[in-house]
Amino acid sequence: MTLPAAPMSVVPPQASAPSPPGRSRRLLDLALRVAGGVVAVVGAVATGLLELILSTLRLSGTLVGVSVPVVVLANVALSWFAHAAVGRRWAVVLPATPWFVLMGAAAVRTSEGDLLLAGDNWAGLAMIVAGAMTFAVMGFRQVLAPPPAGRDG
Repeated sequence: MTLPAAPMSVVPPQASAPSPPGRSRRLLDLALRVAGGVVAVVGAVATGLLELILSTLRLSGTLVGVSVPVVVLANVALSWFAHAAVGRRWAVVLPATPWFVLMGAAAVRTSEGDLLLAGDNWAGLAMIVAGAMTFAVMGFRQVLAPPPAGRDG
């Protein structure tokens, strides 16, 4: 006496195709882009404050000017990071805006007469020019770069 066998499939199961990115994946991507933009803004404020401190650095009473190379390196890094994190060409504006606001605020005398960036400080003035030119060049490079394949940049 034989028992009937349970029905079995002879066709091996096929691997399911990966599903298209869903809503949760798009939200995670958006959250990471926003977080990257926030990091770029906070980084611009932090490096701007450091650059202002370094613009007054003196050795034996002479201004050193170490803030000029620091501002160029920091602004290139911030511009690159903002573009890489946000993934858009306009992202260079994220670190540039708070940096310019901070430099403008540092050049205005308070009601008590305090001034962070004086007109007779050549290192501070060179730092502002170098920083502004760095952001301008990085933004111009993004405008001239060809768009990546399949994206509007």
